[in-house]
Amino acid sequence: MNITSTLPGGSWTLGDDTVARFGYGAMQLAGPWVMGPPADRGGALAVLQAAVAAGITHIDTSDAYGPRFTNQLIHEALHPYPESLLIATKVGANRDEEGGWPVARHPQDLRQQVHENLESLGVEVLDLVNMRMGDAQGPQVGPIAEAFGTLVELQKEGLIRHLGVSNVTAEQVGEARSIGEIVCVQNMYNLAHRHDDELIDHLAADGIAYVPFFPLGGFTPLQSQALSTVADRVGTTPMSVALAWLLRRSPNILLIPGTSSSDHLHENIAGAGTALSSQDLADLDSIAN
Repeated sequence: MNITSTLPGGSWTLGDDTVARFGYGAMQLAGPWVMGPPADRGGALAVLQAAVAAGITHIDTSDAYGPRFTNQLIHEALHPYPESLLIATKVGANRDEEGGWPVARHPQDLRQQVHENLESLGVEVLDLVNMRMGDAQGPQVGPIAEAFGTLVELQKEGLIRHLGVSNVTAEQVGEARSIGEIVCVQNMYNLAHRHDDELIDHLAADGIAYVPFFPLGGFTPLQSQALSTVADRVGTTPMSVALAWLLRRSPNILLIPGTSSSDHLHENIAGAGTALSSQDLADLDSIAN
């Protein structure tokens, strides 16, 4: 897949694919707390179609969202998929009736999840599968070899094209790379949570993408006087500044902000293109400090 995009940030190469750095995260298409169907099914289908029409070539999802509802929406809205579109999914957790995310990383669990993603997305091969580690509190120290090794086996069987890791420590990234090739790391990262600064720079040097989830703060949006001040100065919203800063932070950062609104999608795209001065960047850096 090779693309030319006018989206902010240009493009990045994932393995043998080139994707726009501005992508789309599908988690918000499910119901409250990422459970059940969307309140507005038509609106959910429309935002997916609007994303592709805008030039987005990287959609992030998981069969655990809903569960299954988000993947089914992607299939309904976009299948047969454009050749330029890369759909990334993740495995390593299931859902319980209370909305929890119980760990599911035994080899048989992972194989089942990969086949469920294949079925719900309606494909014979998954473009990119991220091995999700840790828990809802963040990355947790521990081995990744058995779980990631299972995905490497599935890749060799022809069911997965590219592999990545998610919610991981730097040590787990290194362990995964000793077992197989990864094209991306997906962790929580934003203006206020910059624990992965050193990791991002190391990955960039090696040509590996970094995909921040919760780029706008997650379920609790970023709140900062410095962020608001910069947003007022450049004449946009704090959320636009936060996205624009991420694109400026490093060329290997790929954005996947989520929304269930087509209007909000276009606002995010426009906002990510906001120009930031050296003074703006210095003020924003002070948030983490």
